[in-house]
Amino acid sequence: MASEAPRHLPPGPDDESWLPPDVEGTVLTVGTFDGVHLGHQAILARLAERARGAGLRSLLVTFDPHPLEVVNPDAAPPLLTPGREKLVALTQSPLDYVAVIPFTRTFAGYEAGQFVDLVLRDRLRMRELLIGHDHGFGRGRSGDVAFLQALGARRGFGVEVVEPVAADGRTVSSTAIRRAVAGGDLQRAAQGLGRLYGVTGRVVQGERRGRLMGYPTLNVQPPSARKLLPPEGVYAVRVQTPDGPFGGMLNLGPKPTFGDASRTIEAHLFDADGEWYGRIVRVEFVARLRDTRRFDGVDALRAQLAADERRARRALEAHARAGGTSTLR
Repeated sequence: MASEAPRHLPPGPDDESWLPPDVEGTVLTVGTFDGVHLGHQAILARLAERARGAGLRSLLVTFDPHPLEVVNPDAAPPLLTPGREKLVALTQSPLDYVAVIPFTRTFAGYEAGQFVDLVLRDRLRMRELLIGHDHGFGRGRSGDVAFLQALGARRGFGVEVVEPVAADGRTVSSTAIRRAVAGGDLQRAAQGLGRLYGVTGRVVQGERRGRLMGYPTLNVQPPSARKLLPPEGVYAVRVQTPDGPFGGMLNLGPKPTFGDASRTIEAHLFDADGEWYGRIVRVEFVARLRDTRRFDGVDALRAQLAADERRARRALEAHARAGGTSTLR
C-alpha cells in the first residue's frame, strides 16, 4: 500500500513519458471514477495489490472534464465529485499515481488502439491493465473487454477484469448513486459510496440574517456548477472545518420567508465559534429534516429553527450510534 497520497500527474509534452524516470512500469486502470464509490475502491485495491505483486507502480488514469461534456454535452451527468473533490477522495486509496488527462475533441477522436499505444504504453509505461466488466474507452467506446484482451495478447500486456460490487443487493454504480442523491435517498447514496455524501466549498459572505436570529451560518459555495446536490430542504449535517468537525443543520435552497429566491447552501454549526470566511469546508449530509417553506415572520422562523436544531442533534446522535463518526462537541 502506498505510504502517502497518490501523486497527481498533469500530462506533459506528447513526445515523452509523463512518469518520473525511476518508474519502470505500471499496473493501471482507466475511467472517470466519479464518486470514487465502493466499486471503484475495489478496483483500486486490486490494482495496488497487482502492482505490489509485480514490483510495479499503481496508476489511475482519469479525465477532466467528464468525456460526455465534450462528446455529448446534453447527456453529460451532474457530478458526484467534480475537480479536486475526486482527487481528495482518492487520497484514501492505496494508489501510487493519478494521471488527470484533459479531455478534448482531439483526444475523443482516438481509436482504442491508439489510446492504448500512444498514452497507456508509451507515456505511462503500462505493463498490466485492470478494467471493470462493462468498461469501454476510445472512440465509440470500442475498447471493450474482448478488444483489450485481444490487443493485450498481441502487445504483451495483461488484462484483468474486475467484477461489479454490490451494496444491499444492488450493483454499485455512479449512475445509481446520482439517482439516489437527486431523489434525496442519502442512506442509499452512502451505502454505495462507503461514506456520507457531501460537498466541499469555500465559505463566502452572506446576508447575515441567521446571525441576527441567533443562528449564524456558513455560506458554502459549491466547487462547480456541475456538482450534484440533494433536493432543496433542511438537513442535519457534519461539517469538517479548519478547526475540526462540528455537527450542524443546513438549509439548501431559497429563503422564502425573506423573499429571497436565490439557491444557497447555509450551515449553522452547533457549539462552534469561529470565522471561516475564505476557507474551505466540507459539508456531509446526514439526514433530511424537512422541506424549505415560508414562515409568517421572523419569530415563527426562529421557533422552527429551534425545533430543527433538536431534530438535527437527534439525527446526528443516531448516526453516531449506528457506527458513524459523531461530530457533536
